[in-house]
Amino acid sequence: MNRAVILFVAMMYLLAAPASAEGPLAKRLHSMMAAKQGGSTEVTEIAGLKTAYWLPKTDTPAPLVIFSHGFSGCKTQSKFLMTALAQHGYVVVAPDHADALCGNGFSKAQENFRDIEKWTDATYKTRGDDIKNLYAALKADDTWRARIDWKRVALAGHSLGGYTVVGLAGGWPSWKMDGIGAVLALSPYVAPYVENGDLAHLSVPVMYQGGTRDNPITPVLKKDGGAYNKTASPAYFVEFEKTGHFGWTDLNKRSQSLVVDYSLWFLDHALNGADDPLPRKAGVSDIRAK
Repeated sequence: MNRAVILFVAMMYLLAAPASAEGPLAKRLHSMMAAKQGGSTEVTEIAGLKTAYWLPKTDTPAPLVIFSHGFSGCKTQSKFLMTALAQHGYVVVAPDHADALCGNGFSKAQENFRDIEKWTDATYKTRGDDIKNLYAALKADDTWRARIDWKRVALAGHSLGGYTVVGLAGGWPSWKMDGIGAVLALSPYVAPYVENGDLAHLSVPVMYQGGTRDNPITPVLKKDGGAYNKTASPAYFVEFEKTGHFGWTDLNKRSQSLVVDYSLWFLDHALNGADDPLPRKAGVSDIRAK
């Protein structure tokens, strides 16, 4: 069984079964994730959270991106993207949430991912609180406050991290966070918002990214009446060819350059006022803007 199949089956396993369960596929996925960790990423503690950060080579205040990892992932799961954002001029910070394991097992999910009707604004609220607390702590610290341009702040998240950041944009109105200017949702778990949330009144521009092999996440983004259709304008959707759910992590390099290119295009437009048109690149199967 090749690695792509292992990842796909493991994703189905996560969505279909209680997340505390173990098995050979899960263990092989853990080993693969653990093998990808390491590197020169800086780590510190902010607001009581173990937090990785990447800094641009500039002495002037820079825009900020706060990244929320996937279910049972961790702060360093997507270093390829974090590094690219920093090299492009963004301060990037990424905390570990309570479910962070990144190669050492799976956390117990608060609700089964298939039981959409059971998800409410209480589900994983602590993740949203982590981001708010981290933002407040950065702003209260003299060094971090001087390093960041507080008029240019974005949230980004993968999978359950996508659920987290869309919720903070107003997907759950009770979570709504002030001070953010854009949300980058990477293969986000947003089915609860499509059924019971408030995507029609999100407060900031949103870009959803998905993949042709990203089942069952991407179909919820692109279907009639799905997340993109229900999301307030301005909104974007881009789908990458032959890309599965782990295409936004360091596990799979297939679409990393496209993920970086479209993420930078979106953030530069939403935060920095860039005006170049949305590109249509090879390897993109679907692209939408409104």
